[in-house]
Amino acid sequence: MSRIPGRWALRMRTPVGSIEAEMTFTERDGGLTGEANGKGETVALHDVTTHPHPDGERVTWRQSITRPLRLDLLFDVVVAGDELQGHSRAGRLPKSTVTGHRLAD
Repeated sequence: MSRIPGRWALRMRTPVGSIEAEMTFTERDGGLTGEANGKGETVALHDVTTHPHPDGERVTWRQSITRPLRLDLLFDVVVAGDELQGHSRAGRLPKSTVTGHRLAD
């Protein structure tokens, strides 16, 4: 059973400043799905995968955004309890640091 399902507040430190988003991960049909809400848009998460990691659970996913720029993002984070950290990448741009915490339902 994955540790990621639920709502998460994420902060990404990018070259254009900090961006905050709320992520919702849901278990469905034996897999994971989700959506991201931030900058006035809600987008679907694709290819959500999990793998064991020495510090918790490694979670990866893809998403496309249009605000503040049109970008295809790839996330790679490690979930440890109610905290997560890792990075996101948009094509050839430098990696952006990602941190987050679980939100109470």
